[in-house]
Amino acid sequence: MRALQIAATGMAAQQTRVEVISQNLANMSTTGYNARRAEFADLAYQQVTRPGTIAAADGTMVPAGVQMGLGVRPTAVTLTLAQGTSSHTGGDLDVAIEGHGYLEVTLPSGISGYTRDGGLKRSPDGQIVSSDGYPLAPGITIPQETRSIAISPAGEVFAYFDDQIEPQNLGQITLASFVNEKGLEAIGSNLFLETTASGAPMTGNPGEQGLGTLRQQYLEESTVDPVREITELIKAQRGYELNSKVITAADQMLGATVQVR
Repeated sequence: MRALQIAATGMAAQQTRVEVISQNLANMSTTGYNARRAEFADLAYQQVTRPGTIAAADGTMVPAGVQMGLGVRPTAVTLTLAQGTSSHTGGDLDVAIEGHGYLEVTLPSGISGYTRDGGLKRSPDGQIVSSDGYPLAPGITIPQETRSIAISPAGEVFAYFDDQIEPQNLGQITLASFVNEKGLEAIGSNLFLETTASGAPMTGNPGEQGLGTLRQQYLEESTVDPVREITELIKAQRGYELNSKVITAADQMLGATVQVR
């Protein structure tokens, strides 16, 4: 009986949906986190009677045919690309990206990682690093005697000193963009890696080439909408229950068939 297998794929799909929702809710307070959404597609069909089959000697064709579906399968868990709300923190090295773009950091392996988490820090040697200690690319070092830091919307980093009136330009923060942001590979810690699907990164200064600008002393909040996620969770739960009822009904039908004498 196909109904057993079809309902089983439906239950597995709703379980995947619940797992994605739980991931979103777990990260509703994560800086720069973009909500994910599970996407599904129907499985292959068994062509019992193909549309257009000749059904009579006079050439009459079957208009629709009989095509029996075999269930559902997950196709993707995609990023919901949206701008998160900017929250004021007061930190000199906190920057929110307003618009498109990712900050680039250098991972221990030497490859580049990309993030929208602008909670930058200062390493013991004065380098600007991410929350996990990965240096910002291109590298910028803050002198030890620096009194305060200013970051312009265009990404220029200035240092102020007690014995100087004019600030010193320490470097330029750049942003990277991708043709297909949904093709990036998430590796945790708010980091993404370039993939063949995402395309090569296009790097530029904030505010140029369609890139967003930076806002100092702010951080971008998660784009997770708790109300929407709870609604989706209820729908997934109902879908799971309905598929389980189909399995129960199919089992009862098989039991009745076996008991026929």
